[in-house]
Amino acid sequence: MTSSEEYKRQIMNDLAHGSTEQLDDNSSLENYQSFDDFAQRSSKDERRHLFGRSFHPERIPSAQMEPELQQAIAQIKPNERDDVAREFFKHFKERGLSDRDLERQLSLSTHHPSRMNADDVTKLASFAYHNHPDLFRDVLAEQPGIVKFFSNPMVGAAFGLVAARWLSNRNK
Repeated sequence: MTSSEEYKRQIMNDLAHGSTEQLDDNSSLENYQSFDDFAQRSSKDERRHLFGRSFHPERIPSAQMEPELQQAIAQIKPNERDDVAREFFKHFKERGLSDRDLERQLSLSTHHPSRMNADDVTKLASFAYHNHPDLFRDVLAEQPGIVKFFSNPMVGAAFGLVAARWLSNRNK
């Protein structure tokens, strides 16, 4: 069994037994009713903290994250996809990577976010995840809607503690 399979099995086992780790002493996740509520009312810093600990190539290999990104990006609304692309380009530009250079380097169909298809945005997200995990985390913190479409248990386990709290609060 590979280490990622063992890790996934351990996370699922921990979640099944109600074992969750604390984000920090000031965590207020129990105040959110659902992921949508969390995405709308939480601060960027809260989301950045949660995503920063959860989404990193050392925790979730790129080979597992890339299909999730492709599926999730294909499911978000076109205007949300545009917003995600704009955020990636904004952050890449701050690092000296121009949209035109990224268009060539990643073989994108365009460098205009409003004209990008799901595959283009997936390429941007995958590139960020693999090469700039902190940038990836920042974009997710600013555009968290994409996260709710992740389905892989390994990726979903990143939100296991949030889901466990929501479920336990509903059962009270």
